[in-house]
Amino acid sequence: MNTQASQPTSVDKALDPLRRDLAGTVVRPGDAAYDDARRVWNGMIDRNPAALVRAASTADIAATIGVAQDLGLPLAVRGGGHNVAGNGTVDDGIVLDLGALDAVEVDPTMRMVRVGPGATLADVDRATEPHGLAVPIGVVSGTGVAGLTLGGGVGWLTRAHGLSVDNLLSAEVVTAGGELLQASPTENAELFWGLRGGGGNFGVVSGFTFRAHPLGPDPLAGNFIYGAPHWMEALRAYAAWTTDLPDAMTSIISFVVPLKDWDLGDELLMLVGFVWASPDRAEGERWIDRLRAAARPNAEVLDPTTWTGWQSAADGLFPKGSRAYWKNTSFDRLDDSTIGTLVERARGLKWRGTAFDIHHMAGAFGRVPEDDTPFPNRSAQYWLNIYGFWGDAADDARRTAWVRQFAADMEPHASGGLYLNFLGQEHEPVEAASSALAVYGRAKLDRLVALKRQYDPGNLFRLNHNIPPG
Repeated sequence: MNTQASQPTSVDKALDPLRRDLAGTVVRPGDAAYDDARRVWNGMIDRNPAALVRAASTADIAATIGVAQDLGLPLAVRGGGHNVAGNGTVDDGIVLDLGALDAVEVDPTMRMVRVGPGATLADVDRATEPHGLAVPIGVVSGTGVAGLTLGGGVGWLTRAHGLSVDNLLSAEVVTAGGELLQASPTENAELFWGLRGGGGNFGVVSGFTFRAHPLGPDPLAGNFIYGAPHWMEALRAYAAWTTDLPDAMTSIISFVVPLKDWDLGDELLMLVGFVWASPDRAEGERWIDRLRAAARPNAEVLDPTTWTGWQSAADGLFPKGSRAYWKNTSFDRLDDSTIGTLVERARGLKWRGTAFDIHHMAGAFGRVPEDDTPFPNRSAQYWLNIYGFWGDAADDARRTAWVRQFAADMEPHASGGLYLNFLGQEHEPVEAASSALAVYGRAKLDRLVALKRQYDPGNLFRLNHNIPPG
């Protein structure tokens, strides 16, 4: 699309006063920074905005919302820009880029962390680690905190301390009308409920305040590695191991062809990663020993690590510009039937770039009452994320088909609900109502629709996994 030709006069006129008052900057087609500024993490998403506003203050956020409303242009909101569906950009509209608002402030006495909407996981981890604290967030350090949190936030501390949304104490929100609101359990409580899993449907969050938890400088974390002949045995042992696992142990199974710099060869491997979040290190080691005894790994990695080192260990799998397509589902039983499906699909995965993870849930995550947040299916025991990532456009059809077929094969084992952050770009506004129902179920969706009507009746914030107002 030739944005410069289609919208130059009206957009430039409207942006002139915005430029004068803006603390940040405006990037337009033809500017030297435009091509780099418009790109998002998923290389399959290639869009040409009419303008990108790089906000440097909360006032910039409200002003940009106002210009989008005045011009009747679509508005995309970008935090870290790591969203697989590419929701942080738009053709012929305005992108509100929050990347410069990445400040992280830690109150170690109160164990509270205030995070700007442009911060990444790496920003938060670097700020909290020196204080012996950690916020429950995701597993790839380049991920934006804002998008991760608004969708739920699954990571290495999920069983110990819950999702990111379970540790959100308050949020500052700029509404479609430009009003700045505080949302917390005691202030705009229904809006606060909707933010904890309802995505970016109700406004632009300009600040998050999280509860942090103690975590030592050298966490007990590592991987057991299994070759294909041992997958069935190892998965059965893992299923037994997780039945009475303490909350302090969070584990994620990954089936992946290793990166070359991992020095683990070129064959698909099953990795059982684990993090122990209790100061009683000896107990954690005993639980690790139990899994080792039940299914001896072909290799293991238990080298000393830091929290920031552990959180960034998988970053190489997801370089910016990767072409990506993801699917997900939850399931409750890791029985022989489910294991058979997982192993069958794994045996057909021969290439580097595309993998899948099995997150063990329950623990603190499962004790949050179902209706306390929009996040679906708190009873889920496991969550499967199938993530395709590759570099060549010629592989698009084949790789997306593999992910889709895997998801279809898992449908007989699924227990309901979808994780917003693991949904690909097919979940666009054209099918928003059915997608939202699949994610939330009827009761939660009705409540979210009521919130949408209250805070965004015109559906300005629709470039997301959208909840239509009607």
